[in-house]
Amino acid sequence: MNNKTKNDIHHLVEEFNFKGKGKFKLIIIFGLLGDFDSFEYAINLKNFIDNYQYKNLDIFAIAIGDQIGKEKFCKFTGFPEDNLKVVTNNQIHNNLKISKGLDIGLGGWINMLLMLSGINSLKTIKEVFRGYTGDRKSKQIYSESDKIDVLKILKFSGNSFKQVFGDGYLRPFELATFRLNNMNEIIQNWGDYIIDEKYLPQRGASFLLNDKNQVIYNFFSNDVLGYSSNMRDPLDFLSDLIKE
Repeated sequence: MNNKTKNDIHHLVEEFNFKGKGKFKLIIIFGLLGDFDSFEYAINLKNFIDNYQYKNLDIFAIAIGDQIGKEKFCKFTGFPEDNLKVVTNNQIHNNLKISKGLDIGLGGWINMLLMLSGINSLKTIKEVFRGYTGDRKSKQIYSESDKIDVLKILKFSGNSFKQVFGDGYLRPFELATFRLNNMNEIIQNWGDYIIDEKYLPQRGASFLLNDKNQVIYNFFSNDVLGYSSNMRDPLDFLSDLIKE
């Protein structure tokens, strides 16, 4: 990561008043609020904080969207509203040299569909299949007591996954179910989450800063459903770097 990018990150900390109280700051640059990665990443971050209660970490995010979309996004994902800033374009992404995704000149929808099929987004197909096949090296998503409502048609509890596939790992169809629920929320509120379809292919990035606002970790996404270098445990870098 070059000095310009580091300076741009420092500028964002000041511009958006990302002060925090902890020793570390994680700054996430989402694409659109209604991007699959934005939803999944935000929910994982919320669960991470709930489960581990790290007092030395503050998490902030910037996304392309508006105030209405932000409120709905935070209500659904649990991401703290005060820590999410919305912008109307991808200028910040461009300044940080974050991938714009595929652009063949036929609009955001076509670009996104092509990326979902693996074009210019090589890891996406593997990640989609993992959602259906499960993964012994990943953690389960649903507990036995969780109530799951798929498209308001199929309702069941997390115990169903245990009865059929056991527990203690990411079961078949579990991640796909989780993503389907996120997709349903996006589609139902499309106009609020997607303020401009041309930004659909826009990818995101993550920057972890220490108490001197030095970037000690960064990741730039190039793929749909590829917001981490390790999608089996997307937040493992936090566990390694912010130990008390």
